[in-house]
Amino acid sequence: MALATPSLPTNAAASRKTVLVLGDSLSAEYGLARGTGWVALLEQRLAKENMNVGVVNASISGDTTSGGLSRLPELLARHRPTHLILELGGNDALRGLPLAMTQGNLVEMTGEAKAAGAKVLLVGMQVPPNYGRRYGEDFAALYAGVARAEGVALVPFLLKGIADAPQSEALFQADRIHPNALAQATMLDNVWVSLRPLLR
Repeated sequence: MALATPSLPTNAAASRKTVLVLGDSLSAEYGLARGTGWVALLEQRLAKENMNVGVVNASISGDTTSGGLSRLPELLARHRPTHLILELGGNDALRGLPLAMTQGNLVEMTGEAKAAGAKVLLVGMQVPPNYGRRYGEDFAALYAGVARAEGVALVPFLLKGIADAPQSEALFQADRIHPNALAQATMLDNVWVSLRPLLR
């Protein structure tokens, strides 16, 4: 009886990219119908453009940078992503955690992903004005500082065109924190501008 010849990976399979999304409720479709969040829309756009890219959404509502840091090694080992979209930090601010801790966690996660061979896209956030001008400015600058120091791509503000839009309340759920379904396409556009060049 002849032995079966082991199948070799096809060129398409060998060249397939994998995007791992590590985020919080903004990426986990909190309060939305399944398949309507910006990560699901990303999958649809990649398919529409015939790009050989898979998406793994490992986002968890309520997650912090500390939570992401603890989960990342296993996710990198399991999925072996070529790209990491890192969307964490908003809950750190909501809980009043030290900015230095958030920054350190983002730096460590970025370094781990790069060491695993993944290109990193850091997604920036901003906090509401009631947190104070100084804290708000420092928090927003934190993402740009990490991206610059680590040499990774940056989305300056995930909710640009949403939180700062005229009559922005129409783009948020009742809690005024989580964007509604109408805002998801804009969130994807904000990410896509920086992600698309990394996928070439």
